[in-house]
Amino acid sequence: MAAPVGRQRVAAYGLARRGHEVLLVRASTASGSQGTWWLPGGGVRFGESPAECVVREFLEETGLRAHVRHVLDVVSDVTVMAEEPVRLHSVRVIYEVEVDAGPLRPEVDGSTDAVRWVHDRDLDNLELIGWLRDLGLTNSDV
Repeated sequence: MAAPVGRQRVAAYGLARRGHEVLLVRASTASGSQGTWWLPGGGVRFGESPAECVVREFLEETGLRAHVRHVLDVVSDVTVMAEEPVRLHSVRVIYEVEVDAGPLRPEVDGSTDAVRWVHDRDLDNLELIGWLRDLGLTNSDV
């Protein structure tokens, strides 16, 4: 078996709050983490800033326009992919964002398939993706 190839991915995500609720999206079958919940966001395209990425991804995944406020955290991890011999180094920029009011609209044929506001008390009952659980979102301190 060949040694895994190293790859790096830079992504940006936004934390939007409404009172005691946080906006989350669910990973679709098109993602490698089907059924897990995470913050709206995704991979930064070539030539795109992380802040521009968050605004684009929010619109795609939630139907809402996001306004970037500031960086909350930058997290990094290395994962061996199950589907292919790749060690993926992910660098994630997490922003605090505000969103315009409006109806939620899930992404069609993308990496997510559902979007919803989740009360802080219900976060422990969801299957959060590992990096989001590690972020300590359930503490309301983020």
